[in-house]
Amino acid sequence: MTDANLLDARRVTKRFGGLVAVNGIDFTIPERSIVSLIGPNGAGKTTFFNIIAGIYDPTAGAIRFRGRQMIARTHRAFLEPFLWVGPAAVMALVAAGAGLARAPVTAVVALGFVALLLLIVMLLGAVARPLWYRRLLVRAGIFRSSRPNDMVEAGLGRTFQNIRLFHNMTALENVLVGMHCRLKANWWDAMLSTPKDRAEEARAEIRARELLHLVGLRDRDGELAKNLPYGDQRRLEVARALGSDPALLLLDEPTAGMNPRETQEMMALINKLRTELGLTILLIEHDMKVVMGISDRVTVLDHGEKIAEGTPDEVRRNPRVVEAYLGAPAA
Repeated sequence: MTDANLLDARRVTKRFGGLVAVNGIDFTIPERSIVSLIGPNGAGKTTFFNIIAGIYDPTAGAIRFRGRQMIARTHRAFLEPFLWVGPAAVMALVAAGAGLARAPVTAVVALGFVALLLLIVMLLGAVARPLWYRRLLVRAGIFRSSRPNDMVEAGLGRTFQNIRLFHNMTALENVLVGMHCRLKANWWDAMLSTPKDRAEEARAEIRARELLHLVGLRDRDGELAKNLPYGDQRRLEVARALGSDPALLLLDEPTAGMNPRETQEMMALINKLRTELGLTILLIEHDMKVVMGISDRVTVLDHGEKIAEGTPDEVRRNPRVVEAYLGAPAA
């Protein structure tokens, strides 16, 4: 990855059984750019999106984000529970050594106790996966593939093709949920409502209202999400994603279902996010007017493979892209 690239994906492949959904894709996102990912239905766009977001582990390949390798092929589901044995194994050796130095019976009891402790630690670790130990494994190069919460912590935000708001919460509360990962107060502060907690909550509410104003939802903070018009719900989802303070924003079909006026407003908002907040944006979009109107670079997938990449004009004239969308001409 160069200094100019925020994200760098190399040879990313994803198989579901015998189906190859994404096949050996190289992909980069320059900083402060707007990049579009397009292709016919079933081309692998959403699968690749979900790999970047940490929802799917790749079958092969790796992704670096902000200079760190975040995602790589992993056997996490099988191996991860055993990674928690390390601390317990050290304790077992210490206890066994102490027991053998005193008496054989004591050693047997110590080993039995430590075996039980080992099992408990392994099970608790596999379920809880404390953040400090996971970070240690990542830094040691043992554990590489990041989950969605790891990617959000690193600076990635996203919206969804089908709106996923908390419909019975207000617009303000939805944005505050998105900001939760950046709040510093702990459970003790929250339980006792300490001055630190109250001050942080007040700052968060101010920032949440600023984000609602930014996306065009000023004075709508008290309305339930389910009562907002469709276009405003899309904007609210963007505001919630912005609450996590991302460096890279993934937008999955942000103008789907919008009328022409709403589409133009969303295009203006996307450009505004880049110019005013300095965000880098990756979007999946089927509306070619949107793609060609706001993108710095366009990447085209078809049947899980990258068939074209370049500026909107270059992609528009590419014969393989025309064939993928319109079919090959009759012989």
